[in-house]
Amino acid sequence: MPIELDNSFTVPVPPEQAWDVLLDVRRIAPCMPGASVLSVDGESVDGQVKVKLGPLSLTYNGTAKFVEKDQDDLCIVLDASGKETRGAGTASAIVTATLQQGGEPGTTTATIHTSLNVTGRPAQFGRSLLPEVSGKLIAQFADNLAALLASGGTTATDAPGPGEAAAAPAGTAEASGPTTGEAASGTASAMAAAPALKPEESLNAFKFVVIPILKRAVPVAAITAAIAVALRKLRGRGKS
Repeated sequence: MPIELDNSFTVPVPPEQAWDVLLDVRRIAPCMPGASVLSVDGESVDGQVKVKLGPLSLTYNGTAKFVEKDQDDLCIVLDASGKETRGAGTASAIVTATLQQGGEPGTTTATIHTSLNVTGRPAQFGRSLLPEVSGKLIAQFADNLAALLASGGTTATDAPGPGEAAAAPAGTAEASGPTTGEAASGTASAMAAAPALKPEESLNAFKFVVIPILKRAVPVAAITAAIAVALRKLRGRGKS
């Protein structure tokens, strides 16, 4: 039986621009912790997701296909499935994302509905935890995406490497361009002003799963301890 998840996030660009950004899979993949794109073939995307939970490390290889792109209604539907590279666990999902004008001018709110099926070791986390985990993942994705947009859309994977010169804007004549020293200085200033987004190598599920469990368990333990102390005091008074 699939697990139904509903999430939303807001990005600081208008809906038409957000539409183009969200369809650029290679560009936004580093925003999702642990995700990477292996290849893109038309409407099909092959990718990989790495998950780490303490000593447990899982890697999923899978494919996501765009089954609907309705630009008039700004709606995207993805059919994704994957399998553990070193195990029998599987994951599949139908993801529907709808974009609309955000509460502030020049912003977009994306509403996401996910129908998820998970088998194997991750399924042991429990159905009750998955909504909380997915909410935190979407929140981190939104924060990373906002940082990506604020930096001008540069990621660590497509930023100029050591010794590489930044490409000159189209239409700029070489003769009127800056000298090598000025170009290097300008490139350094631009990179300092707009830091590249560094993708996370793996999704550290500890902070998404274990920490929420501890947050729930600690108050319960505190209440239980308080009740135990109160009962001991009542018993002590009864004996006296």
